[in-house]
Amino acid sequence: MALYIVKHQHPAETCPAGDPQIAPMLAQHVSKAGGQRFGIEIHGEGVINGGHTLYLILDAPDEQRVKEYMAPFSQMGSVEVLPASSCEQVVARAAC
Repeated sequence: MALYIVKHQHPAETCPAGDPQIAPMLAQHVSKAGGQRFGIEIHGEGVINGGHTLYLILDAPDEQRVKEYMAPFSQMGSVEVLPASSCEQVVARAAC
């Protein structure tokens, strides 16, 4: 498993949070159980207030699995998958 940070952005005009059918599905998708269905462990998630930007911190087998998991979000906006390391790993190798 590898650590990833995922950033999703969408336009305010098409914000899925206001859609009564899509919003609950997306909330379930980013839950721990939703991630587990893809073999992904979600450590944290958050949305920037008023910014229409979602961040996820997760462990996944590989980047392709993360992209498959994020497919519903990529239909509504951009998705950026960033390989990451824990602070402990960065300090141990003495480099970001």
